[in-house]
Amino acid sequence: MKTSFKETRDGFTEIYRREMGLSRPRDVTRRLSSSEGLVKQIDLHGKLNGHEGCVNAVEFNSTGDLLVSGSDDKHVIFWTWKTGSKLFSYPSGHFDNIFQTRIMPFTDDCKIVTSSADGQVRLGQVSEDGQVDTKRLGKHQGRVYKLAVEPGSPYILYSCGEDGFIQHFDLRSNSGTRLFYCSSFTENSKQPPNSIRLNAMVIDPRNPVYFAVGGSDEYARVYDIRKCKWDASCSSDIPVNTFCPSRLIGSNNIHITGLAYSSTSELLVSYNDELIYKFEKNMGLGSSPLSIPREDLQKVEDPPVYTGHRNSQTVKGVSFFGPNDEYVLSGSDCGHIFVWKKKGGKLVRLMLGDRNIVNQLEPHPHLPMFATCGIERSVKLWAPMASNVPPLPDNVEKIMESNRQEREDHSRINLTPDVIMHVLRLQRRQTLAYIERRYNRADVESDDEDEGEAYVLGFSDSDASSEGGGNSRECNIS
Repeated sequence: MKTSFKETRDGFTEIYRREMGLSRPRDVTRRLSSSEGLVKQIDLHGKLNGHEGCVNAVEFNSTGDLLVSGSDDKHVIFWTWKTGSKLFSYPSGHFDNIFQTRIMPFTDDCKIVTSSADGQVRLGQVSEDGQVDTKRLGKHQGRVYKLAVEPGSPYILYSCGEDGFIQHFDLRSNSGTRLFYCSSFTENSKQPPNSIRLNAMVIDPRNPVYFAVGGSDEYARVYDIRKCKWDASCSSDIPVNTFCPSRLIGSNNIHITGLAYSSTSELLVSYNDELIYKFEKNMGLGSSPLSIPREDLQKVEDPPVYTGHRNSQTVKGVSFFGPNDEYVLSGSDCGHIFVWKKKGGKLVRLMLGDRNIVNQLEPHPHLPMFATCGIERSVKLWAPMASNVPPLPDNVEKIMESNRQEREDHSRINLTPDVIMHVLRLQRRQTLAYIERRYNRADVESDDEDEGEAYVLGFSDSDASSEGGGNSRECNIS
């Protein structure tokens, strides 16, 4: 790979300033880590093999020396990623695919919270002898894709589920609290709002009383935890702000799959079968976007957009990258990893990250590297490498055009009556199977009895392709 004279000169300049005492070593490291030349050298550093199903979740610990992953195999694995070795693993206690693993801050990496397609939120507690005890913290009806941990807190976390509820957990207590039920906006007060199936949730690191959620409509909603009623009352479902590109308002065929906050409260929103947008606070539509006159909507500034990838088949995340969040990362249905410059949206790196789909990307807390996972059964690590591989492949235009064409073709597909009836029949069979399992159990309901029960109320495109129970070891697209 050829490195430009400007990139080389800038690198020597930073080192010279550090040696002359004109810059602090920490500042030099941060500037070098964010340089475009370094990002263009990022390539595959290694793989972590050990899961027996698709890997859906990865996260580094706060020091960056360990990595935790969760999989369709329902196991959680801790890795010493520098040596590529498995530190330990444990069965999570979930009955279905794990979608997120989070290490609680300031717990010596001994408390891990997980969420799953079975609707459960669980805690794994690592003891001094290396044993792991797990327990259920709470449960949603439907899948739970994301957890949000309060920055710097060893106790507080939140979950959002396909049932539309936001739940709050304090590890010092034995139960969770339903904060509120997230519902759709309606123009007609007589029309009952619909539930928003929630896919994504993230806390603003600059002001942790604010958190954003996104799901089965076009709006990213920001809430203030101080205004929640703590009793799941409808009155708590009042966002302090909402975000949506004006061109997508009123769209019925899109939803949000991923959210990310930068250190300066910029909000990334990744849409299914659409693009990725970055919002500043002044781009918000307020708490009631449907009440804004059309002429005022036209005055709202268009957010920066990041294009080229495809987000259709799975619930994909999105991330900032760099010491000052200088870049944007996303996976794609085409199996590639896209790295854009945050300012201007220029594509600076494109790598093949999975034979099928890249779902999640997790930046390292300190180093210019990140981890990814997707439909394959391994975790991949990416870092600047001495390589002659060009930052953009020769067929980059073909890849991006194919993704664009597939996205546009999909948006034009109309459901026929036969397809609609098939979906309704499938949903009815799932509901009947759920009811049958309920009544085959003991009549007395308790948390212990509920521990082994998986709700089948969540519904997504993937359900239409499998009418029966699948092998838990197989990779499922959901």
